[in-house]
Amino acid sequence: MKQLQERLELPTPGRGLHEVTEAVAAVVARSGVATGLCVVFCPHTSARLLLQENADPTARADLLSWLSRLAPDGDPRYAHDAEGDDDMAAHLRSAVTRSSETIPVSGGRLALGTWQGLFLAEHRTTPHRRRIVVHVFGE
Repeated sequence: MKQLQERLELPTPGRGLHEVTEAVAAVVARSGVATGLCVVFCPHTSARLLLQENADPTARADLLSWLSRLAPDGDPRYAHDAEGDDDMAAHLRSAVTRSSETIPVSGGRLALGTWQGLFLAEHRTTPHRRRIVVHVFGE
């Protein structure tokens, strides 16, 4: 069995869905795994991962709009605002997104659907440097 684990550090310009498919695919290629699994983990409480449509940007815009309605910034009902008006909203948005994704590896490549991409969902409004852990294993 082959395996490789890498930590990637990614800048985010602020809130949004930032595609990381190519960066993760490069780790898969370096691993030499032809058939297996790729596990991607985001160790942050205000940023998460999503498998989402990557062809039409309006799908991402609609998702971000829905999240803003679900967890609006600065809601006076929030007690947690230590880091600003977007603090609790970011945590709530993280609660409905994922800290990890598992993607099959087939033919040495991520076995994503035609219109799928892997995105880092930055839920804070300010720029950050986020880390993700990519672990690839298989034959």
